Amino acid sequence: MLEPLDKEFLFDAQALRYAVELMGQQFAPDSRVVVPPKLPEDGVGSLKTLERLAPSVLGGAMHLGDAKAFAHKDPPTPWVTWATTLWNASLNQNLLHPETAPVARQMEETVLDWLCPYFGMQGGHMTPGSSAANLTACWAARECADVKEIVASEAAHLSIKKAAHILGLAFRAVRVDSTGALCPQDLPKDLSRSALVLTSGTTSVGALDSLGLAGRAAWTHVDAAWGGPLRLTCYANRLSGIEHADSVAVSSHKWLFQPKESALIMFRNVAKAHEAISFGGSYLSEPNIGLLGSHGATAIPLLAMLWSWGRAGLAKRIEHCVQMADTLAQHLSKDFRAELLGQPQTAIVVWRPRQVHLVEQIIKQLPVGIASTVTINNEKWIRHTAANPNADIAQIIDEINLILDRT
Repeated sequence: MLEPLDKEFLFDAQALRYAVELMGQQFAPDSRVVVPPKLPEDGVGSLKTLERLAPSVLGGAMHLGDAKAFAHKDPPTPWVTWATTLWNASLNQNLLHPETAPVARQMEETVLDWLCPYFGMQGGHMTPGSSAANLTACWAARECADVKEIVASEAAHLSIKKAAHILGLAFRAVRVDSTGALCPQDLPKDLSRSALVLTSGTTSVGALDSLGLAGRAAWTHVDAAWGGPLRLTCYANRLSGIEHADSVAVSSHKWLFQPKESALIMFRNVAKAHEAISFGGSYLSEPNIGLLGSHGATAIPLLAMLWSWGRAGLAKRIEHCVQMADTLAQHLSKDFRAELLGQPQTAIVVWRPRQVHLVEQIIKQLPVGIASTVTINNEKWIRHTAANPNADIAQIIDEINLILDRT
């Protein structure tokens, strides 16, 4: 029988302090525990559970802030987001209902008010990721512009094709050029019933589609999941023309350094778009906008980080990532043993050894976290993604040199 006040739901400073202390410990690779294959009849208690889980959850994960973490678009997160995520978990607010989360709703609106002007957008809302943001944009395009097909490059994120399938729209892929960007000359002549999706930072190589194409179709959406935050930096002109799009998606859990799952969908005419994708219900005091019903206060960690750093602080960290990628690309372009795919457009460096059969061998020798592989035209390449401001580019170059010397 439960006690009158269940302590598992009460603030416990000592227990939470212990959880934080575990985060700072180093765990040996062989210290991971085996989780019971079946649900235990009796629990072991919260502190014991933390003690048992820590070696696996904390010790078994890839640490994205390590000096050699330079492989994927998954950045480390600043500690202020850890604290505010803990606050969110303790409150469990639901932004579906204004009366249960008035401040959290206001903070989401504030974050959009802060960021939308950099993209020429009026407003929007948050989603759990850019796949949901892209689907939301395509849904708005269908409702607002009566589009019948989605046109995107063959390098567009798979969520675009998924969105077309879910929404019952045709999907047309357009070939890309040698840089990985959409070929404008291959676009259909008539885009009056089309949603044109332009990518600002393709998944494989970080290519930028020409944003000068925005406005040529009934609806233009820019998938800026990766490259979008460049708009807040000295590299903003790389995304010139984005302000002419009808919608823009940005993954906050990429170059905005947020915990998963966090993304933004923004609209140039937010009132029209939100009205088109809203549904009411007898249990709602206000219409439900977008794909989600219940959703949490993911804007609070983002607001905390932006308030803490300011635009200049965010820009400094992104610009540092871009400069590290440029340094690596410059080094590889001068190494006769390496073939660089092209100069990085959004801090993604793609290369391979001149002896292409050595790609797999090199990948296996590189420390975990430095690189990943990507397939381009049925050929394997090595990819480095600069998402970690704490990466040590000198160490990374040394590791690559060492392995090229051995192979």
